[in-house]
Amino acid sequence: MSTYVYGVTRAAQPLPSGLEGIGKPARPVRTVLSGALCALVSDAPEELKPRRRDLLAHQRVVTGAAADGPVLPFRFGGVSPDDDTVAAVLDEHQAHYLRRLELLEGKDEFNVKVDHDEETVLRVVLDTDPELRARHLANRAAGGGDQAEKLAFGELVARAVAQREGEDAAFVEQTLSPWAAGTRQGPPGSGRLANLSFLVERERREEFLAAVHRLSEEHAHLLVQVAGPLPAYSFTEEG
Repeated sequence: MSTYVYGVTRAAQPLPSGLEGIGKPARPVRTVLSGALCALVSDAPEELKPRRRDLLAHQRVVTGAAADGPVLPFRFGGVSPDDDTVAAVLDEHQAHYLRRLELLEGKDEFNVKVDHDEETVLRVVLDTDPELRARHLANRAAGGGDQAEKLAFGELVARAVAQREGEDAAFVEQTLSPWAAGTRQGPPGSGRLANLSFLVERERREEFLAAVHRLSEEHAHLLVQVAGPLPAYSFTEEG
């Protein structure tokens, strides 16, 4: 039977007993040791799909193992032929994994997603662009203007909003990065103004969350969502 891998930690790190992994019934979690490293694994189900129960089980194993020290979490779906292959990978990447675990010591990941509030950002664009605002007021005075003028004005507004998206995305990252030990941008094409992951020291967690709150309170055109603390999936590799 193939081996499912949840993550990697240090061999000397205490781990909770009785962890249950993916599958129905849930597979018991065991360890594979190699040198200074330990992999958290279980038997892999014959059919592995991203069902909600299995995604949550994967998360619980990683989170539970991180209670007493850092864990290098693997993404859902990591399957190896057997335990011996897992041990060989740990041996091959020993130095790399130990460096990443040291980086994650005492830190968690927070994910911040930001979108524009459409109505509010339009007001911001008009308030900060005198020429666009003057054109808007002239159109209103003329009863909205003719169809050609409406189309031309709409294109100008769309370009201004697009420019503002880039500016605000950079602003969000610059505002929150000082409170974090590391920052990663999410995959492109998410449809978000910003999708950022921050590696935050636990002793600075409240400061970071306060900065996120201020960002939302002081900039009404930004819709800010924060999730965490999370396993540091975005920081498993150097970047």
